[in-house]
Parts: sequence; C-alpha cells; structure tokens
Amino acid sequence: MPSSINRPRGTIDVLPGEVEKWQYVEESFRRICREYGYAEIRTPVFEYTELFDRGVGETTDIIEKEMYTFLDRSERSLSLRPEGTAPIARAYVEDKLFSGPQPVKVYYQGPMFRYDRPQAGRYRQFHQLGIEVFGAFSPAIDAEVIAMSMDFCRRFGLKLDLHINSVGCGVCRPVMREKLYAGLRTRLEDLCEDCRLRLERNPLRILDCKEKRCRGMAEEAAAGLNFLCPECGDHFEKVRNYLDVLDVKYIVDHCLVRGLDYYTRTAFEIMAPGIGAQRSVGGGGRYDGLVEMFGGPPTPGIGYAMGLERLLLVMQEQGLPVPCSGRLDVYIVTAEAELEGKALRLLQELRGNGMHADKDYAGRSMKAQLKQAGKSGAPFVVILGSDELRRGKVALKDMLSGSQTEVPLADLVATVTGEIDTHFTKVRRFKG
Repeated sequence: MPSSINRPRGTIDVLPGEVEKWQYVEESFRRICREYGYAEIRTPVFEYTELFDRGVGETTDIIEKEMYTFLDRSERSLSLRPEGTAPIARAYVEDKLFSGPQPVKVYYQGPMFRYDRPQAGRYRQFHQLGIEVFGAFSPAIDAEVIAMSMDFCRRFGLKLDLHINSVGCGVCRPVMREKLYAGLRTRLEDLCEDCRLRLERNPLRILDCKEKRCRGMAEEAAAGLNFLCPECGDHFEKVRNYLDVLDVKYIVDHCLVRGLDYYTRTAFEIMAPGIGAQRSVGGGGRYDGLVEMFGGPPTPGIGYAMGLERLLLVMQEQGLPVPCSGRLDVYIVTAEAELEGKALRLLQELRGNGMHADKDYAGRSMKAQLKQAGKSGAPFVVILGSDELRRGKVALKDMLSGSQTEVPLADLVATVTGEIDTHFTKVRRFKG
C-alpha cells in the first residue's frame, strides 16, 4: 500500500466549520473597504524576482532567506509573492493607473509565501488583507489609513495596541543610519551573524531583527535620537494631530522601522498580546519612492496589510465569537425512498428562493436522516411522507424547540422564510 502524502510544512488545510470564519473576516474587510472608497485589485501569485529585489530591498530577510524562487522554462527567475505592495505598485505603473483620477485607492486579499520557521500565527503560505493608496501626499490620508485599520479591528471587538513612528526620508534617514552604526560598531561581537552583515549594509534592519539581544542593543543605540528633517518632523506631527482628531489612541515607538526597505516617513504596526513571539497582527506605512522605482512618475503611496491567520488567532485568544453564514437553513428528510425525486424538486425550489438547503444522499433510514439533520445545524427540517403529500402537506420541524407542524406544500417556502427571519440571530451565530 503506498504511503500517505501530507501537506507541506508551514501550510494548513482550512476545513468546513473553520472556513466560515475566514469568509466572515474576508467579507467584513470587503465591506469596510467599500465604505472607505476602495476598489478591489488582483495581481498574479508569482512575479519576476527582480520586482521584489528592487522594491522590497536586497538587505531584508525576505529577499535574503524567505522567498520561494524558481526558474521558468525560459530561465527567467520568478518568485511567489512574499507581500502585496510591490506587485500592486508594479500594476499601477504597467497598467497606467496614474493616468486616471487620483488618488487611486485599492484593496486586495490573497495568499503570500515566505520560507520561515513555522510557529503560532506564522505559516509559509499565509493570507493577507491589505489596502494601498497612490497619489496622495497629505498627512490626512496617513491618519485615515491608520484609523481605517483600527476601525476594522474594532468592529470585531479586538483589543490591540497601535504603534506609530516616522522612519524619515532620503534626506534624514542616513543620519539615523550613521548614528546607529556609530553606536553598534564597538559591540560587533555581541551581534548575531546576520546583524554583523546588516551593520555594514543597512543598520536600520537590526531594529527588526528576530533576536531580542540584537534588537535591544539597536534600541539602546537609537534611544533619544532626533534625526527627522523639518519636513518629515512636520508631516509626522500632523499625522499625530489628525489621529487625535479621529480619537485614535497610539504609542509613539521611535524604534519601529517595519521589515521592508521601501517605507518612508509614516510607519505603524498593530500589536496584540498573547499570540507568542509574533505579536504583530498587521501594519504598514508610506512608500513615496516605490512607484518611481518601478519606472512610474513620482507618486506618493501608503498602505497596510493584516494577516488573516493572525486576526483569527487573536480573536480566539480574546474569546470573541465569529458569526457563521455557512450553516444550512433547511434539511429535507424523506420517509420513503420513492420520494427522492420530490425531495430533489423541493430542494431546488428552496434554493431558488435563497435558502441554504440540503438532504441525505446515502440512502439512510428516516431515523438516521433526522440524526444527520441535527448534525447539519439546520434550524428547520422538512419531512416528506406519502400520506401528507397526498393531502398536499409536509411536516415542518423546528429543531430549536422540537415542535412539529403540518404546512401546506404550496405555502412551504413562505412559511420557512418567515420562520428563518424570526430565528435569524439564533441560528446564525456560533462561538469561535
């Protein structure tokens, strides 16, 4: 007998009963994006590797260690996308979205891929929900993007901390790099092997190191540094003022740099306790030079992304219920096998009127069918019997109360629709 084949390490199967939770979060994200004026965009799951080399930054862990990269038949290097911003910036340039009305506000959902050590809330195939805004430089849009991300989390009842910072621009960021370098070069032997290389190539990356020792030394070296140029300082102050106007609580974290090189000025991260080493639920920031880097016109940009798996993990940790829209409304049971055709016809009628309906297809006894109906979670069961049908009626059982009544077959759809509306809040929720 051949051995079984398991799923790759760092991936998960999202099974019925769990996938409804994913759908709920995804639909909630679509809803808030529409409210804030964002349109959906979909980009390929793989891109030419140079897109990420150029956009994400060659000194990041993503590029150096974590990308899934391969050669196609033409010997061109391709990579599964590790993040969503660079592909969307590429689409903004390639599809000439800059030639239309600005700003362009888009959202996306989908899988990303990074070869990393799996742990709670972190997988090698993971899923992100994100938004991007191109063509708006005002600090007001920074505040709106941050407020939107917190609004989304607040709608689930999540208790999270918002950290914000400004990472400066091409004028003032080199000042911080130099001061970090000066503060750490005498402690080179205390840094991990990766951070010794980072110190020479990009000292800011040490602030994002997974080793607490390295991160602590970098934070100590960066403490008290006021490196922002006047323009960046003014921009950050206005972002904070607008967040105050919107009553968004935040923590200014001068050591927050995010993990990608394209960020400029505003950076933020949403963090939650209790999910292990990976406290970040999501985050983002401004990337004013990215579009130009891909051959487009000078265009400001800002966005954020959240991990779907992380969101669900935090909701579970904080004991928050997730409404379920995947349960059945009606289950049909037949008293005799000869009524199979009538059951199929009735199923189609119920479904055609917008109801989630199903029946048994395994030839079970009536008792076993009723047991299966109970397992399905359907609040109502329609029982077809020959005697009742000759009188033009069917039995309707309320699974919540256990009561059973006869209903004229011609009135069944209207009756069930009314009963479902009455019990809607009871039958559409389950604990996460």
